[in-house]
Amino acid sequence: MSAASCTICLPTRTSSTSASGSRRSDASSRGGGTRRLESSVCIAFVFVDKQDQVPLYCCRTPAVTEQYKEIDGSPIRKWTEHQGREMVRLLDEMSPDTAPHQFYVGFRYVEPSSRAALQRMKADGVQRAVAFSQYPHYSCTTTGSSLNDLWRHVREQDMEQDFQWSIIDRWPTHPTFVDAVTRRIEMGMQQFNFDQAQCSPDDVVVLFSAHSLPMRVVERGDAYPREVGATVEAVMNRVREKLGFQSPYLLSWQSKVGPLPWLGPQTGDVLKGLKARHQSGEANNPCVLVVPIAFTSDHIETLFEIDLEYKPMVDDVLQFVRAPSLNDEPLLSQAQAEIVAEHLRSGRAVQSNRYKMQCPMCVSPTRCRSIVNPISQSL
Repeated sequence: MSAASCTICLPTRTSSTSASGSRRSDASSRGGGTRRLESSVCIAFVFVDKQDQVPLYCCRTPAVTEQYKEIDGSPIRKWTEHQGREMVRLLDEMSPDTAPHQFYVGFRYVEPSSRAALQRMKADGVQRAVAFSQYPHYSCTTTGSSLNDLWRHVREQDMEQDFQWSIIDRWPTHPTFVDAVTRRIEMGMQQFNFDQAQCSPDDVVVLFSAHSLPMRVVERGDAYPREVGATVEAVMNRVREKLGFQSPYLLSWQSKVGPLPWLGPQTGDVLKGLKARHQSGEANNPCVLVVPIAFTSDHIETLFEIDLEYKPMVDDVLQFVRAPSLNDEPLLSQAQAEIVAEHLRSGRAVQSNRYKMQCPMCVSPTRCRSIVNPISQSL
């Protein structure tokens, strides 16, 4: 849930995509006339608690800079752009009436920025845009604050009437997204040496690890924890149905920042507990498959935190495997294209009817859950 995953997509990862469609003059079109371009805008957002104006992950300390060096820099832009290209390619096939499609990439704190993406959209003649969050799970600290930031850039550049917008705000249990995660679990299982470890897929503890949230956010009624849980349940049901594995599974949370209470249990603590229980003989589960959930690509939380911090803590006792991140998974791109196509057919301004419902203890009621120049008044 770091700097990778929100999309503005229209007929957009986060890490983050949004799509935009437009009418523009195209000299290559038949007859030299005007044709409609539904372009999908990919926007990746950074994890920030916008309500309190407290950046949780927006500056790089020397330690974090060193961590990025150890993983040869962040691959988020590479994977976001790959996913955007594949999404619009499939979308052209699924939704020929709104084709051709295009995507744009914008980030909160690095280039290309969402401000620059909006400028490119205007220069390209875009008129119709879909803000497609590449965080599959909605949180006020990610999708919510990122959309607020997007609307701020729209207003600052006097673009309120330049684009007609709709929003895809969440997609935690979309069937093809669930299939994509299931496929990555299958690939992870294939990495175990079951003969050597003396275990089978039914013995492997599947540990889903999601980015945590400060408890003050959770206690406001933020939707993120329950939506992550819904994804986990849907995925494990699919694992049992499709792969036939009866693996036990857990959900933990990672990337706590600062001294304040965060949602737990923390992934590192869970791994230490599994190791201790195996050493003591209380449990006989020597194999652990860590599955990044709520992330659509690799980033510092997977490549450094899970691979370089968590794994060495336990791999002297447990056989530790991390499932590959979604990155170039074809089923992810298919899911994204299906989500956009379904959204366009619906004609709705907002994908989920939950977008308009603020958290019970919302601290920003005048700013939260807005949309600029919606395509329809049906939210």
